[in-house]
Amino acid sequence: MLQQIREHSSGWISKVVIGVVVVVFALFGLENLGSLFSGGSSKNDVATVNGDGISRRSLDEQVMRLAQSGDLPPEKQEQARGQILDQLIQQKLLDQYAAKGGMAVSDAQIDQLILNLPQFKSNDGKFSTQQFVEKLRQIGYTPETFRDYLKRDLTIRQLQNGLILGSFATGAERSKITALSNETRDFRYAILDSSNLSAPVQASDEELQQYYDQHKEQYVRPEQVKLDYLVLDKSALAKNVSVSDSDLRAEYDNQAKDAARQVSDIVISDKDAQKAKARMQQVQQQLDGGKDFASVARQFSDDKASASNGGDLGNVTTGIFGEPFDSTVAKLTKGQVSKPFEFDGALHLVKVTGIDMPSFDELKPQITERLQLQKVNSEFDNAVEELGDKSFSADNLDSVAKDMKLPLQHSDWLAEDSDNIDGILGEPGVLDAAFSSDVLSKGYNSDVLDLGNDRRVVLHVSEHRDQQQLPFDQVKDRVRQAVIADKTRSALNDLAKQRVASLKQGEQVALGWQSAAKVSRNADTPDAKIINRAFALPRPEQGKHSFGTAELGDNKVAVLELNGVGTRSDKGSEGKIANSIRDAQGNSVSKGLLDLLNERATIDRK
Repeated sequence: MLQQIREHSSGWISKVVIGVVVVVFALFGLENLGSLFSGGSSKNDVATVNGDGISRRSLDEQVMRLAQSGDLPPEKQEQARGQILDQLIQQKLLDQYAAKGGMAVSDAQIDQLILNLPQFKSNDGKFSTQQFVEKLRQIGYTPETFRDYLKRDLTIRQLQNGLILGSFATGAERSKITALSNETRDFRYAILDSSNLSAPVQASDEELQQYYDQHKEQYVRPEQVKLDYLVLDKSALAKNVSVSDSDLRAEYDNQAKDAARQVSDIVISDKDAQKAKARMQQVQQQLDGGKDFASVARQFSDDKASASNGGDLGNVTTGIFGEPFDSTVAKLTKGQVSKPFEFDGALHLVKVTGIDMPSFDELKPQITERLQLQKVNSEFDNAVEELGDKSFSADNLDSVAKDMKLPLQHSDWLAEDSDNIDGILGEPGVLDAAFSSDVLSKGYNSDVLDLGNDRRVVLHVSEHRDQQQLPFDQVKDRVRQAVIADKTRSALNDLAKQRVASLKQGEQVALGWQSAAKVSRNADTPDAKIINRAFALPRPEQGKHSFGTAELGDNKVAVLELNGVGTRSDKGSEGKIANSIRDAQGNSVSKGLLDLLNERATIDRK
């Protein structure tokens, strides 16, 4: 196995000789918060990896988390599902490999990690239950699912760390790469563009025709189709369903049971059970007498941390403390005080001082939509089946649209590799279906395509045109732009070479020179292409300079004059370089492992 991994990752050292690139070895770091997997295969799986299923819910959750973080705009969510699924498949492969190798993480390790994560600490540096709950809510986790994620993540880190620690570089390699990494260059440069040419570039009709004849493949209209299509959207069906106010209230109350509650706690901890009960009776007498819960907590509670805050524990959700604490709190409404109960070796008396949940009016639109969707579940399933039956037997979609009272929609001309298509037709798999043999060549309606999020679409090709060579007259303006760009680039390169020839002869060349001193390989300025060319020039001999040119794109060319080579001072750089090499090796070996696992795996995307 190790030899095969090495074969997949061979050649790494040739990529880390000139200009060290620090490769961050973090395929699945905490900041990415990878999605959770559901075990086992089912009809709801979007893929299986060696028989283990990845559920549609897992994929939906990951899309949702990326959307919530702002990393995935709403209009790009459907297009990104395929890439996200690929990432989940790679995660599953590593999960399976780690499990097969007996790698595991204990519950105690998970507990310690959670307590030490800075995201969950208050200003005084202590773990904050309230921050813990709020942060998890923001990223779409419950305490239980977050623990599951951490357990998986740490297990994979064991595997990754093992690969990294098994990598090394010799002292000579480290010294050589450190010297290259710390090298600096002093140079000046000037950027030439069309304004530096003696006359504007022109293109004759003969040149245009010649260019067109030599590049005809660039002026071809691809095979295209126009589509008729029907969309079945569960949310559209749901909008026509009415929901009673009593149902909305009942659902709100049901959600309130699971909402985070702000809890205050009085803890009586005494090794003598009778003394503990007697002290708790005193607490209840104080409360029955009308004394404020917070003041009683300050006086009697043995949990000094919460007692100083009147017993306040902040917001508490199910899973933080466990049973019977969770079930006791869940039964309480705002302002209610529980009966005494035993938990974690002590007697507790808890009060719910608030419920972290928006008002009914604020949640009403969301609850309405949820109940509407629930009510049309069977109607939607029946409509999907009807759409499949009718479109299968129909010659086109006209009669299907009339029978099902769905709007028949029409597209403009589309190519199979069209980019940036908005809406339904731009989603993965739609154009593949449109250009399939049955739909394109035989004229059948497509199968009902599942687009996710309870949406279905069926297609029919209404018009088709084959690939066609576009005539010269039709694309003449495009050809002119290409020819002028080519001639401009060639003229600028010739001009730059002339200026370099003059500089080599010791002549003074008047250009818009800009100076660049002590520039390192990874400097932000000037342009990266200029920096790369400066470091590719030979070291100038004593008292002499080196010269060169660099194409920058956008019809611009740079002239460079290298004056000197230096070294920046960085005492800790060799250690950093060693770590970078180790990480690069580990990353390469990790990629080799993933390549091997993919080759051996049975992966079924549904």
